[in-house]
Amino acid sequence: MKYCKKCVLPESHESIVFDEDGVCNICKQSEVKHERIDWNERRKTLDNIVSFYRDKGQYDCIVPYSGGKDSVYQLWFIIKELGLKPLVVRYNHWGYRPIVEKNNNKVFKKLGVDVLEFRSSWKVVKMLMLASLQNTGDFCWHCHTGVFAHTMQIAVIHDIPLVIWGESSSEYRSYRTAEEVEEFDESIFNQAVNLGINADKMFELLKGEVSRRDLETFEFPSKEELQRVGVRAIYLGNYIKWHTKKNVETIKRELNWEGIQVEGIPPEYDYEKIECRWQGVRDYCKYIKRGHGRTNHLVCIDIRNGELDREVGLRMVEKYDGKRPTSLDGFLRTFDITEDEFENMLLDTAVINWGFDRKDIKTGEELPDMKLWDTVV
Repeated sequence: MKYCKKCVLPESHESIVFDEDGVCNICKQSEVKHERIDWNERRKTLDNIVSFYRDKGQYDCIVPYSGGKDSVYQLWFIIKELGLKPLVVRYNHWGYRPIVEKNNNKVFKKLGVDVLEFRSSWKVVKMLMLASLQNTGDFCWHCHTGVFAHTMQIAVIHDIPLVIWGESSSEYRSYRTAEEVEEFDESIFNQAVNLGINADKMFELLKGEVSRRDLETFEFPSKEELQRVGVRAIYLGNYIKWHTKKNVETIKRELNWEGIQVEGIPPEYDYEKIECRWQGVRDYCKYIKRGHGRTNHLVCIDIRNGELDREVGLRMVEKYDGKRPTSLDGFLRTFDITEDEFENMLLDTAVINWGFDRKDIKTGEELPDMKLWDTVV
């Protein structure tokens, strides 16, 4: 495979394009972020936006929240730096690890917030996960679609016009450029969130196994509903210079937020995707389909930020990416499928035939909290 000459991102990455020097467009966007954007002016724009919505209703804004590093930081920033009163909206995807609730209790108490949580039927979620895996090679349709659609629905239901998401999509992909001040809408939802499957299409794929109303949580609100409330959904990362490691330092210091080991990544990245017990399996899916995993993603960020040498990053990728997660056994039991069936679903939806072969794969280590995970299927 071809790899970026600056970072280590391969040609199989989503939305990647290389220039004549072999440098990827994500690295080019990072250069814009670091060198061409006036972040002081962006912050002034943000202050003007939030001043318009402050004290207009019971809540100034909605903060979508998982309990991972990004949503915790955006909640801290919105309260402590912007002085807003948010409604925290949490779509519970059924995969949270025990440390998430421990962290959330600390965060919610320290910041003093109102929290609204919703969890879809587990029976429905299981069917959605399997259908998504079979048709896209990604079992997280219910999570991504649920988080974004449900949050926008809550904005309409509770008449809260401002929704503040976290980092801009240009941090990791190039559907939008770093210079664009994008706002989340249905076009982005369809392009980058729902894997090309809306609720109607999912209903067809499930062939009557669920009722159509079981999928209403995953529907984006209509334009008429959004216009009635005047919903505006912005990305905090378009107005402040997003730096994950510094953000993590802030929430660990200010909120006593804790990290934990995640399957398939170096221990120094103890903050990355700690909120989901299926993360190791999902990253393994990506490796099977695209030939790169979570460590590649992380070292690329550090290389672009000038915090890691490319050769060191390559060695980290070779050491950590592509391990078979020990959590895969429980995943297969949950969905009553074999490992061969699992791999065939992924290879059928692979974006590039890069040569995955299971016999070359080693199994990773068991995580310290794995015995505490929910195993009810």
